[in-house]
Amino acid sequence: MSVIDKLASSLNRRDEIPNQELAKEIVLSQDIEAVKVLVENLSNKKAIQNDCIKVLYEIGGHAPKLISKYINEFIAQLSSKNNRLQWGAMTALGTITRERPKEIYTALPAILFAADKGSVITKDHAMNILIALCSQKDYAKNTFPLLIEQLLKSPTNQLPMYAERAIPIINDQNKILFVKTLASRLDDIEKETKRKRVEKVIKKFNGQ
Repeated sequence: MSVIDKLASSLNRRDEIPNQELAKEIVLSQDIEAVKVLVENLSNKKAIQNDCIKVLYEIGGHAPKLISKYINEFIAQLSSKNNRLQWGAMTALGTITRERPKEIYTALPAILFAADKGSVITKDHAMNILIALCSQKDYAKNTFPLLIEQLLKSPTNQLPMYAERAIPIINDQNKILFVKTLASRLDDIEKETKRKRVEKVIKKFNGQ
C-alpha cells in the first residue's frame, strides 16, 4: 500500500487511528520518502490534506528532524482557507521550533498574523512556539515581548493555560513584567476557577 492508501480517509475511516499508526510506522522506519509524499499531498483534496497534516505533526511530535526541512511548506499553509490545515501547520511548526529556531524566529510575523486571525487551536500552538523560542538564549530577548503581547490579548479561557505553560521560561530578568501582565488581566476573568489558576502563577513568582 502507498502512503496515501494508508490514510484514514482512503480507508473510509472517520477516526484518527490509521493516521496515528502511519505516523508511528514512518518514525520507526525513518521513512523520508513517505514524509515527502505527505507534504506533496497537502495540496490534494480536503480530506487528504487533513490526514496528511495530521500524520506530519504526529511525526514531528516524535521525530522533528524528519519534517523540519519542510518548514517553508508549513508556513505557506498558515494562510490556508482550510482551518484544519492552518492549525495543523501551526502544530507542525511547534514541533520543529527547537530544531529550526532561526527560521521560525524569522517567520514570526506570519505565525503571529495567523494566530491573530485563526482558531483557538492556532493561537495555542503559536503560543507554544513563542515559549519555545523564549527558552533559547539567542531569541529570548526579542521574543519575550511578543509573548507578553499575546498574554495581554489572549482569550480569558486560554490565559491560565498560557500562564502555566510559560512558567519554565520565567526568570529574574522577566518575572516582574510577566507578573504585572497577568495581574492586569485578572479582572477580565469571569470564571473563578480560571482566575485562581492565574493567581497561583502570580503567587509563585511573588514568592508567596
